[in-house]
Amino acid sequence: MSKKVHQNEIDLILDAIKHFPEGASLEKISNKLRSSLPKRTLQRRLAFLVKNKLVIVEGEARARRYRFEARQLVNKELTLSSEAKKLQKKILQPIQNRQYVGYNRNFLDNYRPNVTYYLPLSVRSYLSEIGRSPDGKRPAGTYARQIFNRLLIDLSWNSSRLEGNTYSLLETRRLLELGKATEGKNAKETQMILNHKGAIEFLVELADDLRFNRYTIFNLHALLANDLLPNQAACGRLRTIAVGIGQSVYFPLEVPQLIDECFQQILDTAQAIENPFEQAFFVMVHLPYLQPFEDVNKRVSRLAANIPLISQNLCPLSFVDVPEEIYINGLLCVYELNRIELLRDVFIWAYERSCSAYLATRNVIGEPDPFRMRYRSLIFEIVANIVHGCMDKKTALEAIEQHAQGVPTEDRTRFIEIIESEILGLHEGSIARYKLRPSEYTAWKKQFV
Repeated sequence: MSKKVHQNEIDLILDAIKHFPEGASLEKISNKLRSSLPKRTLQRRLAFLVKNKLVIVEGEARARRYRFEARQLVNKELTLSSEAKKLQKKILQPIQNRQYVGYNRNFLDNYRPNVTYYLPLSVRSYLSEIGRSPDGKRPAGTYARQIFNRLLIDLSWNSSRLEGNTYSLLETRRLLELGKATEGKNAKETQMILNHKGAIEFLVELADDLRFNRYTIFNLHALLANDLLPNQAACGRLRTIAVGIGQSVYFPLEVPQLIDECFQQILDTAQAIENPFEQAFFVMVHLPYLQPFEDVNKRVSRLAANIPLISQNLCPLSFVDVPEEIYINGLLCVYELNRIELLRDVFIWAYERSCSAYLATRNVIGEPDPFRMRYRSLIFEIVANIVHGCMDKKTALEAIEQHAQGVPTEDRTRFIEIIESEILGLHEGSIARYKLRPSEYTAWKKQFV
């Protein structure tokens, strides 16, 4: 988005247009806005939205109408296919009932770039449609740079969360923006998030030069593993020791020469794949399966999956809302069964969630989220109290945690995430829904550090 375009105005205009499913004239949009905009400014903002395919325009002159583009996402909740459900049931059997297996080279050998596909054509086409951005023909990494601050926080937090990191979204933002670690947190958790920051900066800054080659993946691993391995010299190097997978009957390769051969084959295969989504999913499957490094393999695969997306200015994959348990189960199906269906369901849903966050499609997803509706009043109350109380980040976190104790245990994690997201996304154009005055918002914002 151009720096000249004010995001608050864009959000206000989108909120106004959504009230007119059949389209609205310039005058109707202007009347619906909660704060007035000069006519020429409104026209420029609408032209921006049309150019970026967030709004479509129909008719000419006085008959011109603006409405949302009919690009919608599905599956607000992760719904597994019947095959994925069967696989999950199988992988959830007690470990003593599962057969011990080693690395199956045929699983990799049988994949032929642009002939074999883990993602069907319909899925590849769908992901391309929801993931495209207005910057498709601009220099590599343009889109990622435009949303860099949010991507940095989201991807660092979610990827770390999938490793069991206990930092909250607000704590992650405080660490990355202010360099302030949260008291009481394990030093390794803090280091993990800081390492993600360095790795994401690497991907975005060098977007035009990144390939699936040793330079890229070795450096990605070195950045993600920095100060987290017992042997610091192992950062950015293929392993020469045996490793195990916790709670699994899978044993990765142990022979260094074979690890090297398979690693190079994975890189060559990934680089030869033409479709960016197939590339992304392929490395999410085969890098963890090989376990080429002593540790930090899954983190490398998640960030490496973003290489083709960032370089082609597609919506990045930040693993928003992905449940840790289902993600791990998907990987176990790859490890022990060489089956990708469960992980594929997670990948598709995760990409939908990322697109809804970054491409402004959340305004047209459809029916309201039932989870948010269930806790609507409590969400409203907590956000309003945080602003009215001029709470800083630390105090706000404590208040959110305290309120969350009254929420059922199974809903607590998502409830906290939603509150944190609402607080982080609060701006002058969205405070009215919490019945907040501009003066109250301004006073709170000064304290929210």
